[in-house]
Amino acid sequence: MTRALIVIDVQESFRARPLWETTSDLKIADRVNRLVRLFRRANEQVVWVLHSEPGTGDVFDPALGHVRLMEELERADGEPLIHKTSHNAFTTTNLQQLLTERGITDLTVCGIRTEQCVETTTRLAADLGYRVTVAIDATATNPIPHRDAPAGRSVAELLADPRTLPAEEVIRRTEYALAGRFATIATVDQLEAAAGLAA
Repeated sequence: MTRALIVIDVQESFRARPLWETTSDLKIADRVNRLVRLFRRANEQVVWVLHSEPGTGDVFDPALGHVRLMEELERADGEPLIHKTSHNAFTTTNLQQLLTERGITDLTVCGIRTEQCVETTTRLAADLGYRVTVAIDATATNPIPHRDAPAGRSVAELLADPRTLPAEEVIRRTEYALAGRFATIATVDQLEAAAGLAA
């Protein structure tokens, strides 16, 4: 076992936000499940990561009950579940220790949000010496408002603003930023094909 799948923040917190309806892939859990099955069949490590912001009173506050895996996902016995409070999955957790103890050298990363927690984790993992693959179509994100846009706007106002960066463009830019520098970019189909499995 030298590989691990890192599933980042595929949690009910996001579904509890009004912005969820704008998410690039409302069925992201389906592709994540395909990756999880792929890694389990190969007897490779699966690590689940949840984002937590205790005491904030928002959807990432564990007290509200949303900081849990999406209901379509099921963690198997022995698969680590770690809670982070930073954007990347390393800084506020024991993830690196866990991977080192298991002799993991190669990571496949997926989850929410593409350009935030997934990309930040990928960059740090690469700097730490891991070989990283981003399963790009097993990531999801939302449109991003322009930096000068007023706070507190509705979803409709966000989408109507021509300065808003569409989710698909966010993902495309992340691919360009990571490919060849910090990670290999692959689809779930490509990873299944590499393992000799039909999509």
